[in-house]
Amino acid sequence: MTSISANDDRTVSPPVGIIQPAWVRVVHWINAVAMIVMIMSGWQIYNASPLFDFTFSRSITLGGWLAGALLWHFAAMWLLVVNGLVYLVLGLATGRFRRKLWPITPSGVAADAKAALTGKLSHDDLSRYNQVQKLLYAAIILVGIVVVLSGLSIWKPVQFQWLTAVFGGYDFARYVHFTCMALIVAFLVVHVALALLVPKSLRAMVAGR
Repeated sequence: MTSISANDDRTVSPPVGIIQPAWVRVVHWINAVAMIVMIMSGWQIYNASPLFDFTFSRSITLGGWLAGALLWHFAAMWLLVVNGLVYLVLGLATGRFRRKLWPITPSGVAADAKAALTGKLSHDDLSRYNQVQKLLYAAIILVGIVVVLSGLSIWKPVQFQWLTAVFGGYDFARYVHFTCMALIVAFLVVHVALALLVPKSLRAMVAGR
């Protein structure tokens, strides 16, 4: 049997483990599809009654017209809600949220943000999130909850009067919904950009390892 001494230049690679379990990968990709459908159909719905002095190009909207966009939007909404509940339940039950997203400290976020901006942030261990990732992932979960609730208050303002009132009324709820959509789009842009910059993170979300 061949032994390896402390002075041997050879190194033994650690076994490659699962970085993203199967349930995380499944809900991630279902969520991605549902969110894209909701955003594109939501832009078509927005065009029917714009909040601001601009509309979205029809080339990036879904549904063709208001009724068609609503059908796509509601179909994706139920998929997103069910998938989101599965993610929240499993994330809490398995302790993943506690392990991956805690703790988050202002000093840690500042330090990791500085390291990222100066190109010194390490991506060697994909099983651990840096403080910026923790903050962004925790924040997007909260934004996802708010976008669903504000959407319900817009969809059923009479049946959910109390919920609509929480958001300051129907008109203000539309602005909240739009703001959450914009934050989700910004998150997706950053998320995809980072996946392209660190391709092994994308491979881990596909293959798990």
